[in-house]
Amino acid sequence: MTTEYSGKGDPARSLALLWRTSERASRKGKPDLGVDRIVRAAIEVADAEGLQALSMRRVAEKLGVGTMSLYTYVPGKPELLDVMLDTVYGETARPEDVEGGWRAKLTLIAEENWALYLRHPWLLQVAANRPVLGPNVTAKYDYELRAVDGIGLSDLEMDSVITLVTGFVHGTARGAVEAAQAESRTGMTDEQWWAAHAPFLGRIADASRWPTASRVGQAAGEALNGAYSAEHAFAFGLERVLDGIEALITRRV
Repeated sequence: MTTEYSGKGDPARSLALLWRTSERASRKGKPDLGVDRIVRAAIEVADAEGLQALSMRRVAEKLGVGTMSLYTYVPGKPELLDVMLDTVYGETARPEDVEGGWRAKLTLIAEENWALYLRHPWLLQVAANRPVLGPNVTAKYDYELRAVDGIGLSDLEMDSVITLVTGFVHGTARGAVEAAQAESRTGMTDEQWWAAHAPFLGRIADASRWPTASRVGQAAGEALNGAYSAEHAFAFGLERVLDGIEALITRRV
């Protein structure tokens, strides 16, 4: 995947856009663009065509306006990307009443992040080591921290737990997206791929030489209907991550 980096734009301009502190009004006689409409069009381009297709010109084409007209509202692509990120991070559900304690809350958070990546696969192409300091990202982080507030963890441990859960989701979602793209880009389903390779593997694979791999591989293949299931990896892995967090909390008692 092509990697972009958040936070590359001018700090003052990015923050002004993110918090809408200096949005310009439309000029008389010009299409009523505005930052929100431009950002929504950019997200639609990235969703449909991938982040590599995103440019100020492509967004302008999507809106049916001249490229230069966008610069009245958005300084450039780096700042636009920051606002796109903050906008989609505002989509995650944040109910206050979640039954089941911290474990149920973290499960919901993981599921919401998982769904977000599947809706917007281009998010996986953005290295967000330098976080977008926008209102939606801030609200999302605050909500996620509150899921583990008051259960015996230090502030650093709270941050680390959220980083652990969201990092796990990011990795498994990446696998899910890559698996989905493999079929569309190769024109071959997993079942078709295995069917094409199975006759050759049957002739060269030696179960007696690699008995454990043969046994486990066969069992996993039959259970998952393939060599890999993103959904299983997510569900199984999340439970193990939560088990580890529970062990950490238990040691505090």
